[in-house]
Amino acid sequence: MVLRHWIVALLLLLFVAVLRAEPVSLGELARHPASQDAKISPDGKYLAATAVVEGHNALVLLPVADMKAGRVIRPNKNDDVTDFWWASSTRVVFTTGKSSGGYDAPLDSGLLLAIDADGGNTKVLGSARFIATIPNDPDEILVASLKAGTVRDDAANKLAYYQPWLVSRMDVHSGNMVSITTAPGNISEFIADHQGRVRYAIGEDANGKKRVFKHLPGSNGWNEMQKAEQDQSYPLAFNNDDSVVYFSCPTAGGGFAVCSSDPMDVSRETVWSNPTISATGLLRGMAGDIIGVDFVDGRPGAALFDSNSADAKTLVMLMRQFPGESVRFISGTRDGQRSIVYVYADADPGTFYLYDHQANKLTSLLPCAPWIDPTQMAGKQPIEFAARDGLKLRGYVSFPPGRESAKHLPMVVYVHGGPFGIYDTWDFDPMVQAMATRGYAVLQVNFRGSGGLGDKFMAAGYREWGGKMQDDVTDATHWAIAQGIADQQRICIFGASYGGYAALEGAVKEPDLYQCAIGYVGVYDLALMSYRGDVPQSVDGERFLEKTLGNDTSALAQRSPINQLDRLKAKVMLVVGGKDERVPPVQGRNLHSALLKRNIQHEWLYKPNEMHGFYDEANNTELYTKLVQFLAASIGPGVTTTQANSGSSATVH
Repeated sequence: MVLRHWIVALLLLLFVAVLRAEPVSLGELARHPASQDAKISPDGKYLAATAVVEGHNALVLLPVADMKAGRVIRPNKNDDVTDFWWASSTRVVFTTGKSSGGYDAPLDSGLLLAIDADGGNTKVLGSARFIATIPNDPDEILVASLKAGTVRDDAANKLAYYQPWLVSRMDVHSGNMVSITTAPGNISEFIADHQGRVRYAIGEDANGKKRVFKHLPGSNGWNEMQKAEQDQSYPLAFNNDDSVVYFSCPTAGGGFAVCSSDPMDVSRETVWSNPTISATGLLRGMAGDIIGVDFVDGRPGAALFDSNSADAKTLVMLMRQFPGESVRFISGTRDGQRSIVYVYADADPGTFYLYDHQANKLTSLLPCAPWIDPTQMAGKQPIEFAARDGLKLRGYVSFPPGRESAKHLPMVVYVHGGPFGIYDTWDFDPMVQAMATRGYAVLQVNFRGSGGLGDKFMAAGYREWGGKMQDDVTDATHWAIAQGIADQQRICIFGASYGGYAALEGAVKEPDLYQCAIGYVGVYDLALMSYRGDVPQSVDGERFLEKTLGNDTSALAQRSPINQLDRLKAKVMLVVGGKDERVPPVQGRNLHSALLKRNIQHEWLYKPNEMHGFYDEANNTELYTKLVQFLAASIGPGVTTTQANSGSSATVH
């Protein structure tokens, strides 16, 4: 009898083990995060957060004393809350957007709204761009709105016109605005102090060169910081008492640094530097003050200015509670007694916690995706190698869970979009997980042109579509083969937007390297890109394309996948959104037609209501499903965790 119970118990354990070995469902990976942000009120009495309600991001207001007595705010049924800020301890300002498309995000409406902490007194404040709160003024915030008319700008010896921004104080109860100043030049970013004064403005001239302007308190106008472009020095933020302003600044050896300065003085002191990695941001403490520098050297890193400070000691203590994960303060009360802590990792979508400083207590608040089990997810291993011309490149390899030391795996080269300024990071990526948990190694590389490594590295990719940027992806693929990671007969290349271009260009430029290519909302005709889509519809967009893509029509034609199909050997899958404004669907449809004319069979996934990347959960589930099916049909099924545990490196499911 005892033996029978023991056998039953063993069978149950084996059954549970088999269930746990099953990969996460693609539908769960396609779900929108349950929560994307959380911020505590300045007095610590309320918590504001975003949460998915009936498929849309809603604003949730919760009294900290009774988290069950919250209010869910949805101004319009089909709108998503896109961002929010505590203007005071009793008033929240927020923005909304339409979730009809957009790559991983709803489209912002441009309207500012406000609501009381208890969920009452909702007000549409007006069309404006949020700049900053004013800590000592509970009734007003700083905003920018476009001023009527255009202004001529000859600063770059090239005639240009732009619509200037008007900086104002906005009443968070009535929406009334009182103008403060008109921003100089074609401005894209403002830096304000904590007294309600915009002190710096950052923009570009007609040649695409960065310009930084300074506004001294009490002065009547703006002064341009002439050396900003030459020494790549740009303002980042003020500390809480406005006694220090932090800048990104260069180092003598060509590296990266953050400097501190007296706002009234031009002298600066370097507080952090790195020869190869630029800062990703400034590290905040329990009350929101700046305590160090954030950077990513493969994995997230934190450089603390004063390791003996209370903020630093508390952060280090919390980091020890979550080994292998990134831990950051993201919001705090004015007195620093309560803070929101965000913890995440490459295999963990993240969780928001409430930290009580006096009680030294950490309480879980909101998991971003509670249906995801991080222990069943793939991790990202940082890599580094040299391109063919010696340029150092970085990236990640995600192995199938349980196969971290396996060799000769089927592999997908996953190319990020952008391409300029965007870069792959050590984060939870559902698309990567969809492939890795199905048994495929996933290779990502930050080719020249990517962000995170400074302006020089980014500029090295200008006008290199199909050139050196593509060669970097090719070199990464050869590196993975040489390392024994990839089976050279089972490699697919995949990407969205620019990544879609790189996937198809890789397939025609290196026809024997990739067995399949997947283009997701991609560009396939570079000449068409110069006049179709939302980018060339503005003066700034035209300048950007001229600088980064070029206007040599012959070269653009030669580097367009649609004109090189004679070299194509790989199987192809195309994914297109019918309402895509960034890369109009004509790009995908034209390639689709060109392939059909050549009798080249290919997978075609077209969603008429999606835009530049699928947003609908059902559509994403279908995308992930067809992606995995296409990979299996093209390069064979992926390996399983069960085979990893058995020690077999050849078996597939």
